[in-house]
Amino acid sequence: MRGRRILLGLGGALLLALAGGAVWLLRGSAPDVPELPRIDRIVIHKGAREMELWSGGKLVHTMQGVALGNAPVGQKHFEGDGKTPEGRYAIDFRNGESSYHLSLRLSYPDAAATAFAKAQGRSPGGEIYIHGQPNWLSLGRLKGDWTQGCVAVSNQEIEALWRAVPLGAVVDVTA
Repeated sequence: MRGRRILLGLGGALLLALAGGAVWLLRGSAPDVPELPRIDRIVIHKGAREMELWSGGKLVHTMQGVALGNAPVGQKHFEGDGKTPEGRYAIDFRNGESSYHLSLRLSYPDAAATAFAKAQGRSPGGEIYIHGQPNWLSLGRLKGDWTQGCVAVSNQEIEALWRAVPLGAVVDVTA
């Protein structure tokens, strides 16, 4: 059964590549993730494509090669701009039924982002998550920045985060 899921996942990647007219390359699985203590702060450095995990004021683990929105440079202002928001947020929802392998929602947009977008007659967007890979991808992970503004990690990494990150954990996203 596992072999069949792997083939279906790879077939889904090929189908997506053909349907979208883009070439989606897979990269290997992430390195092993240690068992994490309770994580009370996450720092995402967009430029470095890394996620630091903090517990009680101590850096306990860094995840490399995180994927961002498909237009990652700069602050998110509007729905559909492909940017990953910058600023301080909190984890405010856990979704085990996501289209991606588990997901933790950031409290974006805040009041300032909402007011800015509204003044421009636009929506600031929302539903920004830290999540795993698409459910159809059972092996590896998509290469590059491919989300609509979320932060994507490997399925192994999101499983470790799912166990360690409570609601209310602080998330700082920097350029």
